[in-house]
Amino acid sequence: MLKEKLKDFNIILASGSPRRQQFLRDLDIDFEIRLKEVDEIYPNHLRENEITEHLSVLKSDAFEGTLEPNDILITSDTIVWFEGKALGKPKHFDDAFQMLTSLSGKTHTVITAVTFRTHNTTHTLSEVTHVTFNTLTEEAIQYYLDVYRPFDKAGSYGIQEWIGFVGVSKIEGSYANVMGLPVDKVYQYLLNLVS
Repeated sequence: MLKEKLKDFNIILASGSPRRQQFLRDLDIDFEIRLKEVDEIYPNHLRENEITEHLSVLKSDAFEGTLEPNDILITSDTIVWFEGKALGKPKHFDDAFQMLTSLSGKTHTVITAVTFRTHNTTHTLSEVTHVTFNTLTEEAIQYYLDVYRPFDKAGSYGIQEWIGFVGVSKIEGSYANVMGLPVDKVYQYLLNLVS
């Protein structure tokens, strides 16, 4: 349905994330991947969705002046927000181990911002999901990090992997959002944009 409505548009996904790419494929949307290097730095005073919105727009700004009239650019950023601070991607194994140890038995928030940029407009939306972990043993964390190596993921885990099956006791909100893209909101926004 959406594919037909988008036939006169060129959808550009500026993300190297295999999960975000797969989501767009699963929505049956034709798109191209275009990547630009961006220093993902944000002011220290920003909190929660202010961080993801800032970084998503920053990624979008890298394409300013390069879009054609029929282009729709999609950029995105996801963080785990826990006890007053953002957990991004781990720097190394020990960092990942520490993150998962701190999340064990507690609830954290996953926040994703998505920015849509056209030739002359920019719009950013956010989604928030609350995830509660069971108590994780050191052995379970060690196993997960050794086998799945989630070092490219905010908060050091992928909910669609082993840790999500055995470690997550409760989710409030969008499951897809925890994987890195609030797919329902993206679909709805694109539908409204071209309708």
